[in-house]
Amino acid sequence: MKHEWRKHEKELFMPKEKPEIVNVPPMNFIKISGAGDPNKQDFADRVGTLYPIAYAIRMMPKNGYTPEGYFEYIVYPLEGVWDLSEEGRKKGTLDKDELVYTIMIRQPDFVTREVFERAVEIAKRKSSNPLFDEVRFETITDGLSVQMMHVGPFDEEYKTFEKMKEYISENNLKLRTLVHREIYISDIRKTEQEKLKTILRYLVE
Repeated sequence: MKHEWRKHEKELFMPKEKPEIVNVPPMNFIKISGAGDPNKQDFADRVGTLYPIAYAIRMMPKNGYTPEGYFEYIVYPLEGVWDLSEEGRKKGTLDKDELVYTIMIRQPDFVTREVFERAVEIAKRKSSNPLFDEVRFETITDGLSVQMMHVGPFDEEYKTFEKMKEYISENNLKLRTLVHREIYISDIRKTEQEKLKTILRYLVE
């Protein structure tokens, strides 16, 4: 049976449209970092660098290699961790050119560094994309977090963040960092702005 994150990991990937506390376990990711406005081509190029590697991992048995513990699964959604440059922090309003980000795709537990490196080699055989060399494989533990499903345009996320900050304050929690995580549940190419689903997550203590 194929592992579907929407069904089997609802707590992490299908939260409600109200703030909730979640304890996020260690997870494997393939990731690439960048800076600047996500509406510009460089961001799209970086997103487009992750997917050939993610699909090379998922399709490995068809390429003649089955990693130990492999199971059929649906590729996980794109995620991003967002921050601002020093210059961007000094400004009173959000300047998207000052954004600093790491975008990533979660990988199943059977994926090891060796499996990742093999997938990069497969991707490189099909494309000469120089950004493949910037992709990293890491295990990340968010731990105690507050998350909420945001429905609507990215530019209105601030309304959801306000609700989350109120919840954090009311529950005697505090932010570990102003850096936040976003998980893109909708396909941005096929979904109207008003219906976009994005999980927003703060790390708390």
